[in-house]
Amino acid sequence: MIELYSFPTPNGQKISIALEELGLAYTIVPINIARNDQLWPEFLAISPNNRIPAIVDLDPVDGNAPLPVFESGAILLYLARKTGRLVPSEPRREAKVLEWLMWQMAGFGPMLGQLGHFRAFAPERIEYATARYADEADRLYRVLDHRLAGREWVADTYSIADIAIAPWVHFRAVHQIELSSYPEVERWYAAFGARPAVVRGLAAGHDVWGDSPLSESERAELFLRGQPGD
Repeated sequence: MIELYSFPTPNGQKISIALEELGLAYTIVPINIARNDQLWPEFLAISPNNRIPAIVDLDPVDGNAPLPVFESGAILLYLARKTGRLVPSEPRREAKVLEWLMWQMAGFGPMLGQLGHFRAFAPERIEYATARYADEADRLYRVLDHRLAGREWVADTYSIADIAIAPWVHFRAVHQIELSSYPEVERWYAAFGARPAVVRGLAAGHDVWGDSPLSESERAELFLRGQPGD
């Protein structure tokens, strides 16, 4: 059993999708980052960077005490290696998966997060910041579009690289990104979104936090504080 400490953000949804794809039993422990649940001492003991998501594996493969893991990329890799799925064992193919996983962690996610902040939530329009992050988001989308040309999945076979990247595309309305500008990404994302496990992973937790986990005032306050917890 996996305990998933999460909230419905792109990083949180990566893990619920992966758990559904891997068929692992899990329960969601809601961490409402708009109400500073991520600062609870009990959560900090699991995720010292006070960010979601985090997991606790109650049945680690070594048979020892429950194992906590934080940071979404590390969790994806841990779950893939635990099950022997969604990351190839052959070194060259594994390297491609890890390259694109790190690409998302270092660039695609952070840059889109900043763009969403300045486009949708900043209290005043800052043209320099908006243009800077919009240009970088466009560059990254074009990189992904080029990579997907002639490929079904980012690293050729479906993997944690796709699961890491796609939830950020799912939130494209916040970033004000039009997928029609990136036809290969649009095709790939449609295939990703049609997977039954993805549908379940995106819906996971709605019974815990409801369809609208944040009010408009909570959402505005969250982004003004710099998206704590994610």
